[in-house]
Amino acid sequence: MKLNEKIRGLLPHLIAVVIFTILSFMYFYPVIEGKQLRANDTQVHRINSKEIQDFREKYHKEPLWTNSIFSGMPAYLISTRYPGNLITHVDTVLRQYKMPVSVLFVSMLGFYILLIIFGLNPWLAIAGAAAYGFTSFFFQVLGAGHNTQAIALSYMPPLIGSVWYAFRKNLFKGALMVALFLALELKANHPQITYYAMLCILVFGIVEFIYSIKNKTIIKFLRTSAVLLVPVAIAIGINFGSLYTTYEYGKYSTRGESDLKIANKPVSSGLDKDYILAWSYGIDETFNMLIPNYKGGSSHGFDRNSEVIKELRKNNVPSETANSIPMYWGPQQWTEGPHYVGAIVVFLFILGLILVKGPVKWWLLSATVLSIMLAWGKNFMPLSSLFIDVFPGYNKFRSVTFILVIAEFCMPLLGFIVLRDIFNKSLSAQDIKKGLIKALAITGGFVLLVLLLPGIAGSFLSPYEKGNYPEWIVPPIVSSRKQLLRSDAFRSLIFILMGAGVIFAFIQDKIKSAYAILILGLMILIDLWSVDRRYMNADKFEKATARSNIFVPTKADAFILKDSAYFRVLNLSVSPFNDNTPTAYFHHSVGGYHGAKMERYQEFIDTSLMKDIQLIGAASSNAKSSEDFMSVFRSTSGLNILNTRYIIGNPEMPPLENPSALGNAWFAEKPVIVENANEEISLLNSFNPSLEALVDKSYSTTVNKSAYPIEQGDTVRLTSYKANELKYKYSAASEKLLVFSEVYYPAGWKCFIDGKESTHFRADYLLRAMIVPAGDHEIRFTFEPSSYRIGNQVSLASSVILILAILGYLAAAFIRKTKKAE
Repeated sequence: MKLNEKIRGLLPHLIAVVIFTILSFMYFYPVIEGKQLRANDTQVHRINSKEIQDFREKYHKEPLWTNSIFSGMPAYLISTRYPGNLITHVDTVLRQYKMPVSVLFVSMLGFYILLIIFGLNPWLAIAGAAAYGFTSFFFQVLGAGHNTQAIALSYMPPLIGSVWYAFRKNLFKGALMVALFLALELKANHPQITYYAMLCILVFGIVEFIYSIKNKTIIKFLRTSAVLLVPVAIAIGINFGSLYTTYEYGKYSTRGESDLKIANKPVSSGLDKDYILAWSYGIDETFNMLIPNYKGGSSHGFDRNSEVIKELRKNNVPSETANSIPMYWGPQQWTEGPHYVGAIVVFLFILGLILVKGPVKWWLLSATVLSIMLAWGKNFMPLSSLFIDVFPGYNKFRSVTFILVIAEFCMPLLGFIVLRDIFNKSLSAQDIKKGLIKALAITGGFVLLVLLLPGIAGSFLSPYEKGNYPEWIVPPIVSSRKQLLRSDAFRSLIFILMGAGVIFAFIQDKIKSAYAILILGLMILIDLWSVDRRYMNADKFEKATARSNIFVPTKADAFILKDSAYFRVLNLSVSPFNDNTPTAYFHHSVGGYHGAKMERYQEFIDTSLMKDIQLIGAASSNAKSSEDFMSVFRSTSGLNILNTRYIIGNPEMPPLENPSALGNAWFAEKPVIVENANEEISLLNSFNPSLEALVDKSYSTTVNKSAYPIEQGDTVRLTSYKANELKYKYSAASEKLLVFSEVYYPAGWKCFIDGKESTHFRADYLLRAMIVPAGDHEIRFTFEPSSYRIGNQVSLASSVILILAILGYLAAAFIRKTKKAE
């Protein structure tokens, strides 16, 4: 009998899992046909990780470094496995379906767990899970290939729910859940989303603290807070491998502090403020949470039946031109789509603000308002500047619009909490009626106003467009955008009225709760599903064979691939330092595409490599002969010291070969001691790298001679190449200054001469160098970061601790139940 009761208790949860699976595969049905999502960042990941994956398959270990992009950088933020993290296996089980099906499934499952924690019945929780899982921004994230961001969003709800459970229900059980879900959240490896989750928890903690003072339960609050530090420490420990290496690299990346001192510019350990706020939400743009096309939706072109297209045809202008005229007209430079939460969800959120009492409401309201105001970015500078300048870690992240994920979490949560209270009849019918009228007046009234007076949304022209179009096309553009707004306003109004009608019918006993929940769930799903299809549909998928064709070598690539030596390639047929073409898939690239390149490399690009590219461009226009043109490479010192042997100008033609590339290593006669980074970088375009080496004065004790003459018979050559290991052999008649065309990174690279560890240092602002003794010797560079080794040890120990704690809790619970039964 008890077994049957347990099965019946589990049945709704099993049904929920089945429903989430069906919905996930229904939406992403092309996956069933063997197709894969075509996403830019996914493609970039495949390109950037090619050398890493090949190394992993060949040597069955992690290289931890790749030379495929930006002349070399750690692989931590590209592709690295941490075997000490045993919770990885939990993540693998939860995400057993293919991408992107698995992320949608886990998003719904995670929010379902959250709602169960908050006491919702499983059927209502299923509807709420769909409301969160089908939020339109998540599909835009997946469409862009931001997989780690989507995974982090999936684990955010159960993590926050576990913290609430620890404070309100069961501290020990909640602590175990916090450890597990925080470990999974950190495993997703998207620090920005994790940061926002912590910010939401911080707001909860502040509200909880205020209420603990009011209710005289401050001791309990402090005790719970202190205890929760333990699972937080365990979760951090489980992910210590990735966190430690990422933290270590952060000091050297563009998110770290530069060694350059710029006059009148304060030293910052984060990103530039303008870069952080480059994508900021417009203040009135916030209304597209309620009306998806409030600002035109996405930056894609108009539909062929729009007035814009018709007007272009009348004027004999190709309709393809409409692709350059976006539907979106908000203040952002461009966007994939709005942060649409759902008309019914917004209505329910407002209803929750009216009817729900207590700290939960104030927490979710405060977090929602804070995230919206921070998303305004440069449009609300007092708050943005405060957080960037004062709040720890906030200046490490760009695209502040992402912080709206907090609102997209809080709004459906409060909306379904109020539904819980309505359906379990803890609220009076009279209060619900009053709440419905107020919520309907606020949301429905605003939508109706927009429908009748669309001009309140603005001019229907973005700040970037005014004065850029011929006068005859402006009225059709405005008219088309106005029609988009009216259409979506009417659409939102219908959904709001239907949602309010279902709740009203329930409190009037016209419909049972089960049917009311089903209808509300279906309406929310239909609302969000149809908007999501605008930004993520079957057209985004392609056959796997089509994806593999992307990586077919061009004629230039094929030519270069015949050369089996180790060198670098510069592709000038694209923007070289925002290059998401397969250059790095086939070659070791000087450029690439990654959001966290090394700070010194970016400075080297700005100062030296861009100058070299400009010289090549000028020579291609002004040179009178091929010999005249090729002579330009004598002046491209930045490219030369990086051993850039080939330059791709036209992918369908053989590349240019740089005769002045200095090779993998070379002897420099004269060390030029510089006072600081500013002096060193200022000399990059005026020194002779084949004879001179720029050396910071901090290495002057190592470089203690004014000259290291090059003699006849002095030779050096690369004898073996791996991503994480390079071997050289050299012969020198006397002590020499040897420079390598490799990026200097002190946190892991070790140097050995004939097996004995030796000192190496930085030269030419970016490269490795060392003083080598006379004679015939072998030099070996290996990348052996202690952060990775120590991190994995801590991760393994922490994983074991959590597993033992969970097993201990389950064993204790079993013993208690057994004793009760006796």
